[in-house]
Amino acid sequence: MKRSIRYILLALMLLLVAMTSALTAMRFAIHGREVAVPKLVGLSPQQAEAAAHASGLMLSVQNHFYSSDVAEGRVLSQVPAAGERVRGGWVIRVAESLGPQRTEIPDVIGQSPRAAEINVRRRGLELASVASTTVPDAEADEIVAQSPIASASGFISPRISVLVAAPKVPEQFLMPNFIGKDLNEAARQVEEAGFKLGEITDFVAPNPTGEPGRAASIASSPLVVKQSPAAGEKVSAGATISFEIAR
Repeated sequence: MKRSIRYILLALMLLLVAMTSALTAMRFAIHGREVAVPKLVGLSPQQAEAAAHASGLMLSVQNHFYSSDVAEGRVLSQVPAAGERVRGGWVIRVAESLGPQRTEIPDVIGQSPRAAEINVRRRGLELASVASTTVPDAEADEIVAQSPIASASGFISPRISVLVAAPKVPEQFLMPNFIGKDLNEAARQVEEAGFKLGEITDFVAPNPTGEPGRAASIASSPLVVKQSPAAGEKVSAGATISFEIAR
């Protein structure tokens, strides 16, 4: 009985050793057929295919993408990556570069910076810088110049710079003194200076007794005794000037 058990255990041990040896042999056989994936990025499709075949692998071009780093017609990326180990006959999937994405520069002259930014971003471009200056005959916040110029082509994702017309600052003048001048002469000077003649009223002298004052009568012809705005104040071109006169 004991001898039978001993034979059975011995048979089981031999079987276990045999199975272990078979698995090890299979593992070595499988690894023996593995190859390292060659580097295909940067190669032409023909060169990449030749390199893959030399390693016992296959090649499949599955995608095309724009790239500013890899020249047009070259392998842009690969899966599996270079150096990985795969079984013989494995298919390497690659993407081919279309080269840099080129676009035509839009015309943004006459647009506002906000409208121009929307316009260029829609084309995959970027509004780089916005400078402003006073430009005669241009509306405020209107683009009057751009670089690169409109319709220029061949640029790789360019940045567009624009020049914008700044808001016009009203020209300021110091109000002249019309006090004591004849009304007709003062009115003529107002119009020649580019101002507008406003309301003309009679000057009423103050009455210290508290009774209603009376219009002053101190000259044979109307003289300016009060003006608004006052002399020396800053006014814009076209300002309206009102007078009080004494007849």
